[in-house]
Amino acid sequence: MKLNTDHFLRCIETLESSLIHLQASDPKTIEYEVFRNAVIKGFELTLETAGKLLRKTLKSYTAIPKSIDELNYKDVLREAAKHHLLSTDAVERWFKYRDNRNDTAHDYGLEFAEETLSLLPDFLVDAKSLQQFFQANLGKKNA
Repeated sequence: MKLNTDHFLRCIETLESSLIHLQASDPKTIEYEVFRNAVIKGFELTLETAGKLLRKTLKSYTAIPKSIDELNYKDVLREAAKHHLLSTDAVERWFKYRDNRNDTAHDYGLEFAEETLSLLPDFLVDAKSLQQFFQANLGKKNA
């Protein structure tokens, strides 16, 4: 199975760049808020893209690929661990990322934004690790 991960890689790069700009901004400025919003949305997009790629990958591990479509996000992560696409520890971290992302849909407060920002260093490491796994094991199909 070949998997095109260009969009996922671009999401990671954009998130990382937005975070660098945020960290360089004065927290009292509108610029800081713009970059904070970009970082949070970038986190959400990167997380969703990772889930979609895992879902596509898992379809090649089952006799009934449509059954993967019925799994919720956390079940996709559990299946990924079952097939050694992610470690158990990594799945626990991805659960935290997903829980945080679910909260972003309902709470846009400053405290929540800061909580999301605190997850980003580990999230970027995990997202890059997943990207490297995809690239090494599933190759790349040019779009």
